[in-house]
Amino acid sequence: MPRFAVIFFALLTLVVSPPALAAPDAADQSASFVAQRDLQDALSKRPRDPVIAVIALNEGTETTDFLIPYGVLKRAGIKHVQAVAVDDGDVTLMPALRVVPDITFADFDARHPEGADIVIVPAVHADNDPRILRWLQQQAAHGALIVGVCSGARVLSQAGLLKGRRFTGHWYDRSDLRDANPTARYVPDVRYLHDNGIVTTTGVSASVPLALALVEGIVGRDRALDVARSLGATDWSAQHRSAGFQLNTRRLWTVASNAVSVWRHDTLAIPVADGVDDIALALTADAWSRTWRTTVIATPVSAASADRVRLASGLTLVTTASRPSAARPLALPPNRNAMMQFVQSLHDIAQRYGAAERDIVELAMEYVPPSR
Repeated sequence: MPRFAVIFFALLTLVVSPPALAAPDAADQSASFVAQRDLQDALSKRPRDPVIAVIALNEGTETTDFLIPYGVLKRAGIKHVQAVAVDDGDVTLMPALRVVPDITFADFDARHPEGADIVIVPAVHADNDPRILRWLQQQAAHGALIVGVCSGARVLSQAGLLKGRRFTGHWYDRSDLRDANPTARYVPDVRYLHDNGIVTTTGVSASVPLALALVEGIVGRDRALDVARSLGATDWSAQHRSAGFQLNTRRLWTVASNAVSVWRHDTLAIPVADGVDDIALALTADAWSRTWRTTVIATPVSAASADRVRLASGLTLVTTASRPSAARPLALPPNRNAMMQFVQSLHDIAQRYGAAERDIVELAMEYVPPSR
């Protein structure tokens, strides 16, 4: 969600009372079942060994939207998954971390002139970058399944790929997407939705169920179950409750006061070594960064690592060579799976900064704890 801070400041004068989250009714469950079935049907028509591109804009790509689909697909043993960036050089992830992509658009096109089978589109800093829009249009013309994660739907909209289709999206993007696509139809209460070769999802936290749904459709449910267990994920259905994600004055005040109170900001340093879990790292860095009180960096455990370590997926993470003296260390225990780590991060955020901060993180990531 590249404009989240700007959005909150722009809406400081609004008063919006969020309705309580209700238990899903039969209609919601039916819509979820249909959405899940439609995506599995679409994936069943793809090659059994698909070429998958997870794209990135070097100047800014959303951390979780990018790292989780890439990491989950790699963990599932899917062979042809590539991180494809617009240009050579590192990719700055937002709100935290930096990685080295596998390949550029130009190199991918040279290796795969027939195009990708599946293209995954995270939120990026500039959703109207003409290089990305042209490339997506070309991939769609080749017949690729295009998957917009979270505010990646804005990129799909800019590329003209939502016209005449049903779609979902991050809670903040809904109105803009509807206005930009008058022939399209927004569908609430589903975490992901397929329509005629285009997949869209709700907010940041939908990246986990979406990635597991992709695994199921590509290599089968048993493998998806294995990967889900390793993550600590218990559900990857399309079921969602959209109505609970709205702004109110308390939330706006929390973000605004944190953003301007720079003297209260912390830096967290996550020690990393080769083999660090991409998914736990992404969820942890993303969650803490969205308090608007914390900067998260990754630092190498060993001096021998220099400024780069290899993530569990094989992707290269660019680290901060040494931990600043004022930074607090934040460990990723190896015996804690990714979802346990995420839930622990939310707990620790509430302990350190208060329940209002946890609420802001859950709102930003469009996450509903299982207990609600």
